[in-house]
Amino acid sequence: MKSLEELLQPIDDVIKLKSQLVDVFKKIIVDEFELLKKAALATYEDATHEESKAENEYDTRGLEASYLAGAQGKRLVEIEEVHAAFKFLKIKDLSKTKIIELSALVEVRQGKQVRYLFLVPKGGGLQTQFRNLKIQIIASDSPLGEALLGLSEGDEAVIDSNNQQQNIYLVNSVL
Repeated sequence: MKSLEELLQPIDDVIKLKSQLVDVFKKIIVDEFELLKKAALATYEDATHEESKAENEYDTRGLEASYLAGAQGKRLVEIEEVHAAFKFLKIKDLSKTKIIELSALVEVRQGKQVRYLFLVPKGGGLQTQFRNLKIQIIASDSPLGEALLGLSEGDEAVIDSNNQQQNIYLVNSVL
């Protein structure tokens, strides 16, 4: 099986490669922000429109629209925080130390499944195709992120779930 380094060839500069990956994720975040901003504005206009006033005690259209507008506003703040985290992320070349820390690009194996993860402070769950690999963001404060921090190639990340079942991830490669 090919290593992460072999799959991402050519790698002239790990920091440049990760910077390109960060740029891809930042574009996804900005696009999501713009889309949500338009939706939030439309919801706000709907919530404050004259036709949204309750016609009787059971008419909750305006109330529901205001709750939705509030939730969308909170999500916009969260997306701004994720964007700031990417903007100020210190990208490091970890190909020599092979120790997982923020900005690590990691290949893990869980059973027969191989996953490619990028460890950042916020924004967990986002995914993209990058150089023919599906790469997922893992937030450092998530259970998997916390389990991976400080590990190196060959180590196992163990996550205990509520029902006492363990998820074990073998760290194959770190950049």
